[in-house]
Amino acid sequence: MSNSIEALRNDHSDFRKNTGNMAFTDPWTGFRTWFDEAVALGVPEANAVVLSTVSASGAPSSRVVYLKEMYEEGFVFYTNFLSQKGRELRENPNASFLFFWPSLERQVRMEGRVKPVPEEISERYFASRPRESQLGAWASHQSEPLSTMDEIHQRFQELEAKFPREVPRPPHWGGMALHPNRFEFWQGKPSRLHERLIFEQHQENWISIRLNP
Repeated sequence: MSNSIEALRNDHSDFRKNTGNMAFTDPWTGFRTWFDEAVALGVPEANAVVLSTVSASGAPSSRVVYLKEMYEEGFVFYTNFLSQKGRELRENPNASFLFFWPSLERQVRMEGRVKPVPEEISERYFASRPRESQLGAWASHQSEPLSTMDEIHQRFQELEAKFPREVPRPPHWGGMALHPNRFEFWQGKPSRLHERLIFEQHQENWISIRLNP
């Protein structure tokens, strides 16, 4: 590996935006404030989030999903329940989210438990998706081996014929929500003196703690 990787560095010395905006007193206000700012400032795919799960044997795995809704203090994403993440969340519902917005030098980490959202929420969202995405949810046997791309394209074409009009939601596809009991807000600052603000849930209250960077 090239030694030039060692020279890749961001010292955060040019960062001037929103540096005083960590005065929020609860994590939900904080997240909505930062998320809305990321969207307003045109951060690409601001709702992309790294979801990390742990298998029954204790092996971690991560992938990017998209935040689609905030529902009853849960962060909703959609997936095939038979996929690797679906299986792992069924075995162990503890998971984490990581939002990273490099242009704002911010990240938000969340830890909590994941559970399925009500059927009506999944139905409503699935009905709002483009037809091609609906068919794709049926065509993809997510996380299973695939011999060639022709195989899945053939399956897609067969489903187009099977569902010429409305495409029903697959029973193995729907929404899941992470319900955090811990948040960490990170703001990049010069000299590596970054700000880290933790919120931990204690019964009905959120306790805030500042951490060393």
